[in-house]
Amino acid sequence: MRVLFASSEVFPLAKTGGLGDVSGALPAALTEAGTDIRVLMPAYPEALDLAEGKRQVGDLGDPFGIGDTVSLVSAKLPGSGVPLWLLDCPAMYRRAGGLYQDRAGNDYPDNLLRFGLLSWAAARLSTEDSPVKWRPQVLHGNDWQTGLAPAYLHAWVPAERPATVFTIHNIAYQGVFPKDSVPRLGLPWELFQMEGLEFYDQLSFLKAGLFYSDRLTTVSPRYAREIQAAPHGSGMEGLLAHRAADLDGILNGADYRVWTPDSDPFLPHTYVPSDFTAGKAANKAALQAELGLAIDPAAPLLVVVSRINDLKGLDMVLAAMPALLRMGAQVAVVGTGDHSLEEGFRAAAATSPRQVAVTIGYSEKLAHQLLAAGDMLLMPSRFEPCGLTQFYAFRYGTVPVVHATGGLADTVVDATYDGLMTGTATGFTFEHANAGAFQWCVERAVGLFRQPETWTKIQKTCVAQDFSWKRSAARYQSLYQGLVPQAGGKRRKGGV
Repeated sequence: MRVLFASSEVFPLAKTGGLGDVSGALPAALTEAGTDIRVLMPAYPEALDLAEGKRQVGDLGDPFGIGDTVSLVSAKLPGSGVPLWLLDCPAMYRRAGGLYQDRAGNDYPDNLLRFGLLSWAAARLSTEDSPVKWRPQVLHGNDWQTGLAPAYLHAWVPAERPATVFTIHNIAYQGVFPKDSVPRLGLPWELFQMEGLEFYDQLSFLKAGLFYSDRLTTVSPRYAREIQAAPHGSGMEGLLAHRAADLDGILNGADYRVWTPDSDPFLPHTYVPSDFTAGKAANKAALQAELGLAIDPAAPLLVVVSRINDLKGLDMVLAAMPALLRMGAQVAVVGTGDHSLEEGFRAAAATSPRQVAVTIGYSEKLAHQLLAAGDMLLMPSRFEPCGLTQFYAFRYGTVPVVHATGGLADTVVDATYDGLMTGTATGFTFEHANAGAFQWCVERAVGLFRQPETWTKIQKTCVAQDFSWKRSAARYQSLYQGLVPQAGGKRRKGGV
């Protein structure tokens, strides 16, 4: 089975969130399961620096007339050795800011072309016009940045067309641009209609992927149901309900090569997950000292590893902060996002420096240290397609406190009386997304934290969870195999 996996970010080369983690780990799991896969991503500066065994293997010309030749660089993903294709166009991808935004936090004005080019290249590399010999039987796109790829294939009607799969990692991000972008991207106007690219008189990359792909997936079963209705569908609920038979919710996994405390290079004290007590205590003391918090093993340490915005529920954390501190808790936050919330957390840290520590900006090292040191992970997301951080927290013996939505509801078992008696409880959940419900949920958690025997039982259940990618990869393999007979044209093998 030959699969081209296209994504705008891939860990460890480039990452802003869960999409990067998934795009690094799922192809590795698929490769281990026997899939012949190529990962396609933009050649950002950091990707060119970190990718292994780079060599140029193809020339894709200048399809959008931007004045810069597009070339294809073959390489390997570090760590896993998964075959990688880097789409190299210096004018589009080599810049000093982030993947999608400049240093001031503004979207790049040419994101239309940057990710239109990624979609175009994914489609081109899937046809007989590809400059390399290897052809995919399945083209698997991820999120809006690759959504136009199946639209290009529909417009071109190539003789050798792969089957197409499109995964929604977060439907809130849709890649919407003015409708005059259609000819700029080399797409025919006939596709700009309600049954096509058009979304409220604008062009939507995401809608293109949802409409033209053979099959759709998202990253948890509950989220697959939620997005077929408002408000979670973000305007796409009608189309998704219409395509419900083609939509699968396949739960994400955790990359335990990266997220495991027994070999984590970022931790001052490694420990075996099944024997976590001393290791977590040592990491907690070390983190408290490093962040300037009071070194107090009895203080419940609540950690946040997240984008700082309302969608992630961080406004609830800020609103409940006085109550959390009155409980004797400590709060440690790492992330970046909305300026007003960032300032709110900074103010809380300035007012209570022995109880609150805030690091604005993402740090992979600190994220690992917080999960090893923390007693509880706070994830009060208003909606969450899957969530990965709760998987990582389980492995480190850190108990999640979550809003019961999407993948969080699918994966965290509330510490109710029944959950505690049956030994299935892995965290604490609340149903209504407001600060009061969140605060009460934390109060429940802190109450049980102060019962060491019960708390240890919950932690042991957490570390026993297995959310490795093997099971999810098998689901994707089955999906691919079911689609291949639908792909038109003969198949070719070999090549780069």
